[in-house]
Amino acid sequence: MNRKSLLLALPLLTAAVPTPLDPVSVAPHIYELAFENDRVRVLKKTIRNGETPPLHAHPDRVIVYLNPCAWLVDDGSDASRMESYDFGTPVWAPAEAHGGKTSSVVQQCSVLEIELK
Repeated sequence: MNRKSLLLALPLLTAAVPTPLDPVSVAPHIYELAFENDRVRVLKKTIRNGETPPLHAHPDRVIVYLNPCAWLVDDGSDASRMESYDFGTPVWAPAEAHGGKTSSVVQQCSVLEIELK
């Protein structure tokens, strides 16, 4: 393959590789951009019972709970457990892609997600 053909084929090859999905773009009903600069991006996320967020991705981030939040988590053995956080609790969350799972929050939950760049 000559150099010109390779350069023409490069965009097609890279288009086949999936890119992370931006939560603000794919789920604007859940995520809102609160702040962004060259080091961090801050998203406000509102989780409501019964919502199913589409597949999306996050870089490493810190999550801060803006109100008490609780929900059921499947523990992988046909059982579930309650997970909860108090107002102001900060939690580290590694990079991940997730979505397509219906939320089961006890009440509406609001968080700030501080994504590292």
